[in-house]
Amino acid sequence: MPGFIAPSDYSREPSRHPSLNINAKEPFNAEPTRQDLIASYITPVDYFFKRNHGPIPMFEDNGRYSLAIDGLLEKPIELSLAQIRLLPKYNVTATLQCAGNRRTAMSQQLKVRGVGWDISAIGNAIWGGAKLSDVLELVGVSKCTSVTSSGGKHVEFISIDKCIEENGGPYKASIPLSQATSPEADVLLAYEMNGEILNRDHGYPLRVVVPGVIGARSVKWLDRITIIEQKSQGFFMQKDYKMFPPWVNWDNIDWSTREPQMDFPVQSAICSLQDVDIVKQGKIKIAGYAVTGGGRGIERVDVSIDGGKTWFEANRYQKNGVPYVSDDDISCDKWGWVLFEAVVSLQSENADLVVKAVDSSANLQPENVMSIWNLRGILNNSWHHVYVRSNAAKL
Repeated sequence: MPGFIAPSDYSREPSRHPSLNINAKEPFNAEPTRQDLIASYITPVDYFFKRNHGPIPMFEDNGRYSLAIDGLLEKPIELSLAQIRLLPKYNVTATLQCAGNRRTAMSQQLKVRGVGWDISAIGNAIWGGAKLSDVLELVGVSKCTSVTSSGGKHVEFISIDKCIEENGGPYKASIPLSQATSPEADVLLAYEMNGEILNRDHGYPLRVVVPGVIGARSVKWLDRITIIEQKSQGFFMQKDYKMFPPWVNWDNIDWSTREPQMDFPVQSAICSLQDVDIVKQGKIKIAGYAVTGGGRGIERVDVSIDGGKTWFEANRYQKNGVPYVSDDDISCDKWGWVLFEAVVSLQSENADLVVKAVDSSANLQPENVMSIWNLRGILNNSWHHVYVRSNAAKL
């Protein structure tokens, strides 16, 4: 594409916040500290996790940017960024989460492959842009369409990003056409993040945001949208980000037996404390996040200080001064995470702090990580534990 540069090395990477915990330098993958992650409901751009598969693409002149839309449709088109900006702009608050969030804890039980994320490969931002359903109307695909007249059933997003896994080809992923054309799904072609122009790490000049779905489907540095009959055959749809049972290993895996992962499951984590912390006996605050996929709400967050023998219900909130109601899509953000906090009385010298959440469809987090262990270490949504000791404990 004119104006785009796909660097062959890492000499032209953007600057990043020095407080990020770096999991890999080349390609750059990093997450904020736990405390920074929940410092505010909206995650600042600097503290939003960075997930990359290669050198960060550069675009030198957004006036030359164009997005091709083609495939199984009646009238292919190329749109400039200026034309996309002329469409109605929507601001959607949505949480993006890497499918490998909390992978390290799973790997500690039995080794898995992938970036060693702690609990912060997640962030909540206000994304600004045009709805994909509006954009697709420009090529003759009406809202709430499941199949085009030419047999298209899926929408493939193709990046300028070049990946080793694609043998040097572009990163790509797809979603069903029915989701792409649904205004209620809030799928965006985003050019802003938290009220500012996207930066390079997050997809400048244009990216896809698919709320409620694992981050791998929200393709950055968007080059082309293609309407196709089958799901994308890209590596990250067909040979990665699939949920296999614990008995599947690298010797017996058959990628064709599982569908690409889309929605992420109900999830929660404690961010106010870490395993190394020593706390005062008495009142302590346990705080963190809870989130679920598919636009469902968080119905309850439970915390325990004795490893799950007894529980307390935590306070849930999103915006200051606005009561959170799990099924209220008007005053609450259905695609956004929920922050929680609970003040508990800690009397023992050692404590096993636990959190688990329940979503509005009564989906629960599993107690045991090994019950959901999988060779790629994705979707670890088991109960989150933090082990602390009080200052009364003997050192």
